[in-house]
Amino acid sequence: MSWIFLGGLGLLAALWLLQAMRNMDRRVLMRSLRWIVGGFAGLVALAALLFRRIDIAMIVGALAASVLLRGRIGQFSFDSVAGGNANTSKVRSRYLAMELDHDTGELSGRVLDGQFAGWDLLDLGEYETRVLIGEIGHDAESVNLLESWLDTNRAGWREYFAEQDAGGGPGGEAPSGGSRDPVAEAYAVLGLQPGANAEEIKAAHRELMKGVHPDRGGSEFLAAKINEARDLLLERVGRG
Repeated sequence: MSWIFLGGLGLLAALWLLQAMRNMDRRVLMRSLRWIVGGFAGLVALAALLFRRIDIAMIVGALAASVLLRGRIGQFSFDSVAGGNANTSKVRSRYLAMELDHDTGELSGRVLDGQFAGWDLLDLGEYETRVLIGEIGHDAESVNLLESWLDTNRAGWREYFAEQDAGGGPGGEAPSGGSRDPVAEAYAVLGLQPGANAEEIKAAHRELMKGVHPDRGGSEFLAAKINEARDLLLERVGRG
């Protein structure tokens, strides 16, 4: 019975370790495996020495040294797998830098030049996005990169912008006679208390946008409302 219990614990531990390894960054995982494999081989070599098995100690010791010092087992290299360069693509233009993770399909980007230099594209609300589009309009390569990022992370943005420009979008006027308080509604949309500072507003916006944009099963309408709330509150904070 004890062996069955121990076997069950071992199986649970193995399943937990497998799940943890799947969630780890590949570079971190391969570096960890390098030290685990090398360290285990070193312990085996030391045990072989203690039992006077010099032949085994020399073979396993050479393996441990190769893994720990060179990161290799024969033709296999832990470092080449850990580098991860084959799984990401990086593109730069005058204004933007983009990185595509081929494993997850995630496209990230940041602004390199102009009034939003240093900004992550996820931090751009509707107003900033419109300004950026106008600012980089003369650079076709940057425009193409930005549109690719918007298509991936802000599905339906063209239709939404066109609707807003026509005056019929979610940012239009409230129904006549209504008692809608846009500021209170903005706080409610972002889940913030009145008086939140700019960093709290940006953090709430980013966290919410991770879960609502259409590529991840969200809603274009909710994404638009979250962007609208962020822009309104940041504008009020700026005036204050």
